[in-house]
Amino acid sequence: MDHTSDLPEAAVRINPRHVTTADLSAALAAGWHDMRRAPLFGLFFAGVYVAGGLLLVWALTASGQVWWTIPISLGFPLLGPFVAVGFYEISRRLDAGEALDWPGVLGVILRQKDRQIPSIAAVIVVFFLFWNFLAHMIFALFMGLQVMTNISSSFDAFLTPNGLAMMAVGTAVGAAFSVLLYAITVVALPMLLDREVDFVTAMLASMAVVRENPAVMLGWGLLIAVLLFLAMLPAFLGLFLVLPLLGHASWHLYRRLLPA
Repeated sequence: MDHTSDLPEAAVRINPRHVTTADLSAALAAGWHDMRRAPLFGLFFAGVYVAGGLLLVWALTASGQVWWTIPISLGFPLLGPFVAVGFYEISRRLDAGEALDWPGVLGVILRQKDRQIPSIAAVIVVFFLFWNFLAHMIFALFMGLQVMTNISSSFDAFLTPNGLAMMAVGTAVGAAFSVLLYAITVVALPMLLDREVDFVTAMLASMAVVRENPAVMLGWGLLIAVLLFLAMLPAFLGLFLVLPLLGHASWHLYRRLLPA
């Protein structure tokens, strides 16, 4: 990429800053500002994510596996960080005073295939697929011997003791996966877009950020989870607002945590 170069070793040394909730508020304010400056880009990148979610739900419904929309919907946000790369590039350009044009923005994103982002994207996809596998295992353990006659049209089976236990265990396991993935990616993706580092270094930097600011970063992760969950309820349409806001804000929080 033309905005980075080979950096000396000291430039990629992991030395995260300590941040407070005031920094979260400032990052959200800056994200809102970026979203208003580039609304069409936000609608485009959010639209890709929304279309993917709707297509996934349609495929599950059409195949008669509508009950899997619950674990899939819980795991779907795991792919959000990779989709947010477009928002990172827009905010980076706005910060640097560079032009916002479709060929330039999309070209930078496409050129990531030759850098380190595909490697960390593979890690994210493996998390998603493994969570899907575990969701099937948990379902089989708790509901495998359960008599279910109208599972495609009724969720009554999930209100049984086994069903409630399955949802409790599944939620706990899903939360653990989400926390781990969040810890290794919260600043890794914007860092890979911004600097010439390998994906392992970026993940270590992300974990160092969480260790330095456990309470604040946990609060940021919870805020992201709650907003994404609420945004998905109205047929994923709330993501048109929430994804651009969180994507741009995440870039500005990264800048505060790991300044150049």
